Amino acid sequence: MPIDFHNENVRFTYAGRAVDCSWLGEFQEWVDVRDRRIADIGCGGGIYSKAMIELGAAHVTGVDYSEMSLESARQYCEAVGHAEFVKGDAATTSLPSGQYDVVLERALIHHLPELSPCFNEAYRLLDVGGTLIVQDRTPEDCLLAGSSNHIRGYLFEKFPSLAQVEADRRHASHSVIEALKAAGFRRVDEFQFWETRRVYAHFDLLADDLLKRTGRSILHEISDEELKELVEYIRKQLGVQAAPIVEQDRWTVWKASK
Repeated sequence: MPIDFHNENVRFTYAGRAVDCSWLGEFQEWVDVRDRRIADIGCGGGIYSKAMIELGAAHVTGVDYSEMSLESARQYCEAVGHAEFVKGDAATTSLPSGQYDVVLERALIHHLPELSPCFNEAYRLLDVGGTLIVQDRTPEDCLLAGSSNHIRGYLFEKFPSLAQVEADRRHASHSVIEALKAAGFRRVDEFQFWETRRVYAHFDLLADDLLKRTGRSILHEISDEELKELVEYIRKQLGVQAAPIVEQDRWTVWKASK
């Protein structure tokens, strides 16, 4: 069944992981957040909110509809300051209009059946000249073949029926671009990149991460027994290989200007 972000059992599934330098380097190419006001919509456990503060953002306001996630984010970012976390929906954040230089929506839109309300809200939040960064995976990104780096691909090789589940919840790039332009954004740039999700010293650490479904909502679509089968399948596919295991995901990024 789909992940329940209000469940205490998944409270820390999207929290505590440090942002990899692969994202930090790319993000600074997309937008300069130094001394900027940021809204992190769908902030989850706050790991990207914290990263933007450490990159020099003046202030980050994280928004999420799960109070469980927000509490994790507050704890995670407590030491760095310059952040607040409020409950809200991607389409109705209750944040003030025109007060943000950058809006980040990372790994958000695949949870939304309709894009227009979310993008209209982002447009409202941004100051003139502000930038919206949307980072998510298209069906093409997700369904790439499995490999020693692209671990996600093995899920659909083991359980082909889930490929349609994944494709149905992902938005095609042309749909994202059309919705951004309809919301009023005057320029939209698109590009792909590989983000290192995590580096595992050995397979057992990867197996533990998978079995806990850490930060992997798609794994909530299979049973505990099927998940164990998946871990063994991946173990066989990887075989004996040199450590560490560097897990990566391919993402599409849309940069839109107000």
